[in-house]
Amino acid sequence: MFPTRFIRGTAELQERAAGIKAVLFDWDGVFNDGWKDLDGGSPFSEVGSMGVNMLRFALWLKNGKEPAAAVITGQLNPHAERFVQRERFHGLYMGFINKPDAFRQFLLDQRLKADEVAFFFDDAIDLPVARQCGLRVMIGRRSGKRFTEHVVARGDADIVTECSGGENGLREATEAVIDLLGNFGAVFDHRAAYSPEYQRYLKVRNGKEPRVVRGAR
Repeated sequence: MFPTRFIRGTAELQERAAGIKAVLFDWDGVFNDGWKDLDGGSPFSEVGSMGVNMLRFALWLKNGKEPAAAVITGQLNPHAERFVQRERFHGLYMGFINKPDAFRQFLLDQRLKADEVAFFFDDAIDLPVARQCGLRVMIGRRSGKRFTEHVVARGDADIVTECSGGENGLREATEAVIDLLGNFGAVFDHRAAYSPEYQRYLKVRNGKEPRVVRGAR
């Protein structure tokens, strides 16, 4: 029915999703198509942003606790920083060419195990982190199908989207994970109604200051 590609069986993916306590995102190629402006920035879509927020809310409903949320990117990106501040993520780790360094810091900051993290990624620089995570969601693209098959063959992805980052593949990805959590309808109905439960989540989400860490380049 849906074009999203599930590499593992539904029961296993549901079990993996049930253990998730944090959501982690690459930026370029995930929130966008990877193009840069003259200042080195790349923007995001409100469609993807809503999907990310709904996934965080879905985990809140499932676990009774806000999931940790962060962006890891190899570039210094003002758009990513503004997004993280606006959406009140827990952290932004940018300018890390070796992403495992940022990942280790994120785990320490949030007192997490790697298998408690769902990672949304798209390219080769992300694979050392993806291999460690409990749920690996790859944003696919038609121009990189050989690479996608290489990642799948190595067992480094659990879910692959049909749409690319520039086609709102992040929304496809987040909806797929929400569906695995089993509360898809409730999540979107709460948001549509701006329910008291959603307002409680939003108050907690917005009540912190994101940690911004810049790597040495």
